[in-house]
Amino acid sequence: MKPTITLLALLAAVSFAAGEGKPAAPAQRGGSTMTNQVTKTDAEWKKILTPEQYRILREKGTERAFTGEYWNNRDVGVYRCAACNAELFTSETKFDSHCGWPSFFAAKAKQNIRLQPDNSHGMQRTEVLCARCGGHLGHLFDDGPAPTGQRYCINSVSIKLEKKKKEEEKK
Repeated sequence: MKPTITLLALLAAVSFAAGEGKPAAPAQRGGSTMTNQVTKTDAEWKKILTPEQYRILREKGTERAFTGEYWNNRDVGVYRCAACNAELFTSETKFDSHCGWPSFFAAKAKQNIRLQPDNSHGMQRTEVLCARCGGHLGHLFDDGPAPTGQRYCINSVSIKLEKKKKEEEKK
């Protein structure tokens, strides 16, 4: 076996193991594949995020139900990661789950989201992370509406809405 092939196989195995058994998937932005991961130190994140964004996105916190900016928002557009601007959800998949947090039945593109087991607080849940920056977004539950039956329960502070312009809504 050639050394180059061995090195490539080793790198692939390390990447696979780091993703907890799942190969790392690049995030998408604007229809093109986005392979540039965002990596910052805690100090760098603290400079660009509000204290509440840092607590939730970087320390896996949760905002209080019915207090976030988007839990009851009906504006049309794309919801992006508040930390790195990756496209995560659209208003077309948003629904009122009556849980007090923004809820979506599908991600804009599956590769923009990373899922991992979360066994904290004595519960078994699935954590939703931004695939680009690793920011904590919320949790995924299997009690959503058709067509997916899923509910992405997302903290408002983890996302920001890029509203569609009126001309785009008419198309």
